[in-house]
Amino acid sequence: MQISVVVPVHNETDNVDALIAEIDRALSGQEAYEMIFVDDGSTDDTAAKLQRAMQKYPALRVLQHRRSCGQSRAVHSGVVAAHYPWIATLDGDGQNDPADIPNLVAAWQAQNDPQLWMLAGFRHQRNDTGWRKFSSKFANAVRQAILHDATPDTGCGLKLFLRDKFLALPYFDHIHRFLPALIQMAGGRVISVKVNHRPRSFGQSKYGTLDRALVGIVDLLGVVWLKRRHSLAQVSEVARG
Repeated sequence: MQISVVVPVHNETDNVDALIAEIDRALSGQEAYEMIFVDDGSTDDTAAKLQRAMQKYPALRVLQHRRSCGQSRAVHSGVVAAHYPWIATLDGDGQNDPADIPNLVAAWQAQNDPQLWMLAGFRHQRNDTGWRKFSSKFANAVRQAILHDATPDTGCGLKLFLRDKFLALPYFDHIHRFLPALIQMAGGRVISVKVNHRPRSFGQSKYGTLDRALVGIVDLLGVVWLKRRHSLAQVSEVARG
């Protein structure tokens, strides 16, 4: 499989070197791959670390946002720039395990289904604080009850999906939390795969739980509106007589 790994980072100077090395090891058996790190307006040494790493890893590409635009926009910028048809995404904090990417690839190959457009990571054993685990579980339950996307963990940054299907979706900030529902709305199939989740070694989360919850309510209402206004046409071309 040909894969572009897109990693949004913001002030992750202590995490990027180890993460790059792990991704490189994990994907050494793939047909072709590239790593696209999107520096989302970092104010620490993240940009300098990435520039130095480019000299060591030929598969590494670096994009920069002049100012911070958020995780969804950083992912979108990376996907637009990607060269390969399959996209794998990872959070830049090192809590997602790059070794799980080949597991997602194997799960896709085992399904042998052209309508399988996305594989979503499921952090079945979270390494987070009790409050973060509770808030995530609550948010996932509310989203599933309303959108019926049958995805237990949309907040997991580790996903594998088709580039062209992603770019055909209507973009909005925080879209990454609703990708399974949007993919299904567009006619694709999504499955969840259990993945490893590691404790954060350095730094801290770049967003607050309350802020994320308040924005998520507005976004959820927007996705409900999109689903109600969306339809899929069955089209066939008439052959000449």
